[in-house]
Amino acid sequence: MGSMIGSGIFIVSSDMMRQLGSGYWVLTVWVITALATIAAAICYGELSGMYPKAGGQYAYLTEVFGKMTGFLYGWSLFTVIQTGTIAAVAVAFGKFAAYVFPGLNDAPPLYQNGTFMITWIQIVAIGVILLLTFINTKGIRIGKFVQSFFTVSKILALVVLIFGGAFLIKHNFFWENMQVGWSAFQNLDNGDWTPISGGVLMGGLAAAAVGAIFSSVAWENVTFISGEMKNPKRDMVRAMVLGTSLVMLLYLMCNFIYLAALSRDEMAFAANDRVAVAAAEKLLGQAGTLAMALLVMVSTFGCVNGLVLSGARVFQTMAKDGLFLKRAIPNNKYDVPSRSLWLQGIWASLLCVSGQYGNLLDMVSFVIVIFYMVTVFGVVYQRWKRPELERPYRTFLYPLPAIMYLLIGTLFCVLLIIYKPHYTWPGFILILLGLPVYYFVNRKRSV
Repeated sequence: MGSMIGSGIFIVSSDMMRQLGSGYWVLTVWVITALATIAAAICYGELSGMYPKAGGQYAYLTEVFGKMTGFLYGWSLFTVIQTGTIAAVAVAFGKFAAYVFPGLNDAPPLYQNGTFMITWIQIVAIGVILLLTFINTKGIRIGKFVQSFFTVSKILALVVLIFGGAFLIKHNFFWENMQVGWSAFQNLDNGDWTPISGGVLMGGLAAAAVGAIFSSVAWENVTFISGEMKNPKRDMVRAMVLGTSLVMLLYLMCNFIYLAALSRDEMAFAANDRVAVAAAEKLLGQAGTLAMALLVMVSTFGCVNGLVLSGARVFQTMAKDGLFLKRAIPNNKYDVPSRSLWLQGIWASLLCVSGQYGNLLDMVSFVIVIFYMVTVFGVVYQRWKRPELERPYRTFLYPLPAIMYLLIGTLFCVLLIIYKPHYTWPGFILILLGLPVYYFVNRKRSV
């Protein structure tokens, strides 16, 4: 839950409304995303019981489909999926910190050359990444304490926002936002709302789904630390299924508050897409905006910690398999992979400085779903190929969850390929760049 709840839920619903112009469609995208996410978590539970190893999804893909598939996932994870997400969420922390401390916004760039610049917000983001990397090198217990504290804090704050907001709404816009029904509209530049259908509607749905999916990923991060759990065969399934279910329920309830507190235009054109801040201002005035900014800072700080804590375990496992830098293998005296943590933290910090992390994340949302689909298909493949293997946990209602996720994932990917190709081809290229690296690594090993 701590890794899932970052900055997305506080921002993406604004663009979703611009793309679709209907509360029905916005909620539909969130419901479909929730069903798909929970279905995938249920399927991952079977693989986590079969292969309770550090590295999680990397280990599953390697066991089921071989080292090349596992490497391509790990390659994508290190180059942008994990590190890019760390960078993006850390910068979100910096942006909301600048809302609380306006001096961060007003200060001139530390360095600027054309469009490239280094700002104090980026420095704050790098500081958060390096601080949490350092904390996690001091042992799993300290990292777990930080994660638990910030996860509990932001969940309690979200619950207060949801239930408190329900009583504080002065003018309820919910039914106004729902009154257009299944009719869809688009307004991307704060002009007039234009009715859409056919291909334009499909493209709008694909773009809206990118935001919902981005807000709902990273739940698989818990699988990365399965090697350090006391009872991974039991606890992994509970963590994934209960965690994803509760987060998606919170997301749906947050969107109910947004739709109730804000008109369609207020939701679609919230300043800097900070729809949660706009809703908080409606509920509590100026004090509400400050409270919401602090909530997002708590949320993003805890999210970065969860991503830092878990991701390094994958790179260490890859190194043990000869597919990553050997320096990432040893644990330090606190029995954590400190070198892997620092490699991850340094690369994420460089992505912060590059300013390209946001574009990269948009481009690889497609790739993330592809790897989810491959992993879910792995459950089906292993049932057919190796039915004799012990399965401490068997997918609930199998094969329904697998079929559900594969159908939804395929629909999402096809819509992006047809209507939003700029979200897809860069992700494909990123994956393909991993192939020569894989063959180079294997050539070195065979020499």
